Amino acid sequence: MFLPPGSPPKPLSDKSPNDWMPYRNRVEFETAEFFFTKNQTPAAQINRLLDLWASTLQEHDDKPPFTDFRDLHKTINKTPLGDVKWQLFSVRYNGERPDTDVPPWMDQDFDVWYHDPREVICNMLVNPDYVEEFDYQPYREFLTDSDERQWRDFMSGDWAWDQVDIISEDPESHGSTFVPVVLGSNKTTVSVATGNNEYYSLYASIGNVRNNVRRAHHDAVSIIGFLAIPKTTKEHVTGDVKFRKFRRQLFHCSLSKILETLRPGITKYKVAQFGDGHFRRVIYGLGPYIADYEEQVLLTCIMRGWCPRCLSSRINLDEQAGWRCRHHTDVLVEEGTLGELWDEYGIVGDLVPFTNDFPRADIHELIAPDILHQLIKGTFKDHLVEWIEKYLYQTHSKKEAQRIMDDIDRRIAAVPAFAGLRRFPQGRGFKQWTGDDSKALMKVYLSAIEGHVPVDIVRTFRAFLEFCYFVRRSVITETTLEKIQEALDRFHQYRQIFETIGVVSTFSLPRQHSLQHYVLLIRLFGAPNGLCSSITEAKHIKAVKEPWRRSSRYKALGQMLVTNQRLDKLAASHADFTQRKMLDGTCLSAAALAVATHTVSGTEGKDDNDDAEVDDGPTNIEAHVELAKTPQRKRARTPTELAVELSIPQLPNLLRHFLFTQLNPNDPRDPSEVPLTCCPQYDGKISVFNSACSRFFAPSDPSGIGGMRREYIRACPIWRNEHPRYDCVFVNTNPDLDGMRGMDVARVLTFFSFTYKAELYPCAVVRWFDTVGDSPNEDNGMWMVRPAHSANNSPHISIIHIDSIYHAAHLIPIYGTRFIPPQHQHHQTYDVFRKFYVNKYADHHAFEIAF
Repeated sequence: MFLPPGSPPKPLSDKSPNDWMPYRNRVEFETAEFFFTKNQTPAAQINRLLDLWASTLQEHDDKPPFTDFRDLHKTINKTPLGDVKWQLFSVRYNGERPDTDVPPWMDQDFDVWYHDPREVICNMLVNPDYVEEFDYQPYREFLTDSDERQWRDFMSGDWAWDQVDIISEDPESHGSTFVPVVLGSNKTTVSVATGNNEYYSLYASIGNVRNNVRRAHHDAVSIIGFLAIPKTTKEHVTGDVKFRKFRRQLFHCSLSKILETLRPGITKYKVAQFGDGHFRRVIYGLGPYIADYEEQVLLTCIMRGWCPRCLSSRINLDEQAGWRCRHHTDVLVEEGTLGELWDEYGIVGDLVPFTNDFPRADIHELIAPDILHQLIKGTFKDHLVEWIEKYLYQTHSKKEAQRIMDDIDRRIAAVPAFAGLRRFPQGRGFKQWTGDDSKALMKVYLSAIEGHVPVDIVRTFRAFLEFCYFVRRSVITETTLEKIQEALDRFHQYRQIFETIGVVSTFSLPRQHSLQHYVLLIRLFGAPNGLCSSITEAKHIKAVKEPWRRSSRYKALGQMLVTNQRLDKLAASHADFTQRKMLDGTCLSAAALAVATHTVSGTEGKDDNDDAEVDDGPTNIEAHVELAKTPQRKRARTPTELAVELSIPQLPNLLRHFLFTQLNPNDPRDPSEVPLTCCPQYDGKISVFNSACSRFFAPSDPSGIGGMRREYIRACPIWRNEHPRYDCVFVNTNPDLDGMRGMDVARVLTFFSFTYKAELYPCAVVRWFDTVGDSPNEDNGMWMVRPAHSANNSPHISIIHIDSIYHAAHLIPIYGTRFIPPQHQHHQTYDVFRKFYVNKYADHHAFEIAF
């Protein structure tokens, strides 16, 4: 039965706005959510806090929301929303067994716990949080001012489009919504010290939710299984071919079993309710699989060292070759021997991928790009950084190589602070690198090695970094794809130096080879940042590591399953209460409103929402800067006092010139050329601020689909009670020119504001930098600047309106070949060095600005 055209759907819930079931009221729900989700309070502490709470209510003959932690858990368990039961199946080896010395794994039962994926996906579809961030059909997007195509979210890619073309061949499927199921799996170790605490988690998402939702982990990625991890004894592990084969077969048959409830809905539509209230026909399909290289090898049933997507030989992965596909592999398995498949194609011929059990599923086509392991941990950390160290020890004596390595560490440590940039006080010399460590080092490593390595190595790093920043964009156009390919070609050209000088003997490295496939994968799946393994690794923390830490460690998996189920129930309740507008404001404001309503009962209240947070900033511009909300009380109160504080005697005169330019915006003269007698004078009160907030859209995302970003620009004499910090900024000086040609760089010495003739003027005192040359450095791609000076050789300082500030800028010293003294501190860098690079690799936005 269909609704008449134009009819609104029935509400998702017909419950009353005061129905908090299974909770009695808002306080009870928010208490449960705070204890269990947000604070993860241990049971003993919950009891202690509830006991203290009860003692304060005893004189009022009242009691807290829960008696103890058991009462709290029991209430959460009663929640019907998000209640997908954990199920179990066991697998046992049933193949040939030796007559004697039977390996223990052949007699073991391997348990696999899982959620019904169809129920999990239905919960995602009906989640009202995704209504505005959901694509109901594949689409192709083009720029408004040209016919240039662009890729953004998953449904903008060609794969989803092609799948719908295939589905539409069945007339019964017409009018259905295609729901691609995105999968991901990975092992994670929760504790090395306490023995065998490794878990193999399986995750699911849907391709319809947009990339920013999947990256933000708003329950758009759910754990649907804990796979078995077979173990054997050291005595039997060496050369045990049967064990290795069983371990792989166990993986594939487990996935096939877990996903079997989706199989009927892949060929015949099912009906599901969506977050907007409508019921729709749904056709499922197995979508991209997020995995690191080791997992890709397992998924595609190939040998390590081969590519899971193409047929290039492991001896020369960069040679041109055709694509792997299910049909081609089936033909090879049918015609060839196991040895031929192994040697010539890298195929493990006696294994069958789980995708063979599902229509329209080809595992080779579904392998997703993996920025984290292929680019950041793989090519950067494991390859390029290691090759640099090998080069230094190969070229220099051990003592000199260590001296250079120490200097590279000091250069990294000397990098000035910048919003969102992780600092490394000891350089890169730490034992275990996380993905975040590698990402942060990528931003500062290039300038640190310059002067210690040949130019072609610097150019190799530049090409690689540019490739990374292009593919990590949220919006990728045809022009961007051309830049990606051009950067990759340069990377392949300049990396030859490592082979020439004998650092490496081959570039047949699967993770580095995967860079060749990114242009195709972007066309198929949209922007790669929506399918990165960093998404599932972050989910490890919430779904595996934190529940494990909350367990008693004894048979921890069972406790982890219960914890995940309770978290799902609380998340579903939160979404339901939010959709019914029951969580507006805070508990206190809601209680105050209830008292006020009761006091004036019988009168009609206004229909407003005073508790809603409103973003007062502009939303129709690319960038906006505003001062901090609170001025500094212990700093200067007048221009004269500020001149003394900053040691800038001419500051009052600079303020007069600033006022002249504000009152006479069309005057063509440089402010310094205007006689002071023509400038207004201001000696009144000022307010000094230690920071300003910059809010902006990424230049590659002018429509703001990815959301407005915010960062803080600091200008304070004491930062974190340790040292001064004065950040640099990009200042718009010629809006008709793009990139650095239309901007100058300045260092903010302070922010302040004042009122003149009833007009508020938010300002910044800045010291300017001059741009060196008319193009970026050809080796590293960064512009060069140096501190500017006036005619009398004094620093060039002026006052600017903060509206002219576009974005924070990060400068890195041009170290050259000289060594950094050990006593140098990072907060001294802007004052000590005389020439800098404008670090376009500081973040994605700087990369799109400083070109």
